[in-house]
Amino acid sequence: MGRTYLVEEGIGQYLAELSTKVKPFVTGLLIGQCSPQRDYVIRAVRTPPKEQQQEESLGPPKLASLDEEWITTHASQVSRMLPGGLLVLGVFLVATPELAKDGQNALRKLIFSVEKSLSKRRLWKPAEEEISDRAALQICSTTKKVVCRTYDVQDPKSSAKPADWKYQSALSASWLALGCTVNVNIHIPLLATSPNHDLEKNTKNGLNRWSKQIEESVFLINGQVKDEDGELLEGQKKSRGNTQPSTQFCDVKVLTQLCQGASTRSTATVQVCSGSINLRGAVKCRAYIHNNRPRVKEAIQALKRDIINTLSDRCEILFEDLILNERPQKKNFEREYHVLPQRLFVPVAGSSVMLSDYKFGDEAAGEIQERFVEMLDQAVQAEDIHIAEDISTVDICPVADSPGDTQEAQLTKATLLLKLQQNMGLVVAAAVAVLASIFSFNYFSD
Repeated sequence: MGRTYLVEEGIGQYLAELSTKVKPFVTGLLIGQCSPQRDYVIRAVRTPPKEQQQEESLGPPKLASLDEEWITTHASQVSRMLPGGLLVLGVFLVATPELAKDGQNALRKLIFSVEKSLSKRRLWKPAEEEISDRAALQICSTTKKVVCRTYDVQDPKSSAKPADWKYQSALSASWLALGCTVNVNIHIPLLATSPNHDLEKNTKNGLNRWSKQIEESVFLINGQVKDEDGELLEGQKKSRGNTQPSTQFCDVKVLTQLCQGASTRSTATVQVCSGSINLRGAVKCRAYIHNNRPRVKEAIQALKRDIINTLSDRCEILFEDLILNERPQKKNFEREYHVLPQRLFVPVAGSSVMLSDYKFGDEAAGEIQERFVEMLDQAVQAEDIHIAEDISTVDICPVADSPGDTQEAQLTKATLLLKLQQNMGLVVAAAVAVLASIFSFNYFSD
C-alpha cells in the first residue's frame, strides 16, 4: 500500500490556476511534513520563470528542455525559508496531454536531483526510521487528471509506487509550534595550513562540530524533560472542527553539555593556526508539528534541525553576499567584522504555520516582499513581516604579527588551554609537560 498525502485544500485551486496558464508545462515544489502514518502538504510553489525562457522556447516543446539546475537552485533557496518540521516533499508537473507520456521520467529525475542538492547542505544525517519517500505529482492541464507516485530517494534504483492524494480543509490551521532562543558563541580556529584562508570551508567544519553538540543537547519542553516516545500533547484534548488558525506554543530550553561523557576518550590536539572565526549572537529558532498525536521525538528532531539549519543557512547567505558584492581578496589577513542576516517570520494565510527568511540591515521591506513572491509565489504585506531577533556577528580575527616561533608558541598555548578546560582530568600532566618544553618555565625553591 502506498503513502497517503493529506493536502491543503487551497493547493488544488492553486494548481488549477496554473493549469490554465501552462505553456506548455510548469514545474514546482511540494512543501510539507512527513510523519510515520501519512504526509502533509501545506504549500505548492511553482518554479520561477527565467527571463530568457521565452526566447529559448523555440520549436516543439519537450520535457527534456527542463532546466534541472534552475529547479534545484530554487529548491535550495526555498528550503532556507522553511522553519523546522517543514521540507521539500516532492515536485509537481502540470503539462499538456502531448507531454504526459514523458512526465514521470522527468519527475523522477527531478526528485533525485533536488534531494541530492538539498542533502549536500545539511549538517545533520537522516534518522534510520525516517521517511525517505518523495512525491511526484503530475497533472494534465486539459483533463485535470491527477497522478501521484512516490520514489525512495535513498534508493537510486527505486521504482514508482502509487500514492493517495487527498484534499482537506484547514489542514494546518491548528498545528503546534515549538520555539527557543539559542545563545551562540562559536570559536572556529583557522589552520595555518588552510590555503588562502578558506573561510567558508573552515566555518562549515566548525559548524559541523557545533551541530553535534546540538544533537546531544537536552531539550526541556515547557520546563519538563519528556519521554521521547510519548505524545507531545499527552493529557490534552485535540481541538476538532477548528477552521481558524490557532497555534499552541511550546517554549523550549536547550541545555548543551559542557563536556564529553565519561565514556568518551579525548586527547589534546596541538594545531598551528593563522587566526579564528567567532560567531556570536542569540538566534531565534522555531519548528512546527502536525496535531495528529505527534510524538515528542518528532518535535525535538524538528527543532534541532531548525537550530542547525538557521545558523548554517545564514552563514551561507553571508558568504554568497560577499561574493556577489565582489569583496576584494586581501593579501594580508586582516581583522573583519560582518553582521549575519537577521531572521524574520511571515504568516501563511489560513494556517498557524509561519515561513521564514533572512534580511541584512540595509534591506528594505520591499526587497523581502519581492523575494517571497519570486521564491514562494506568496504576496506579503509589509506589516506582516516580523523581525525575530537582534543582530548576530561574525568576527574574523588574525593572529597579531610576531616572530614565527613566538606566534606558534602562543597558538599552541591557547589551543592547550582550551583543551584543558574540556579535559582537565585527562590531559593536565601531558599539557604541563608540553608547556614547560615550550616556554622553559623557571622553578624557584626556598
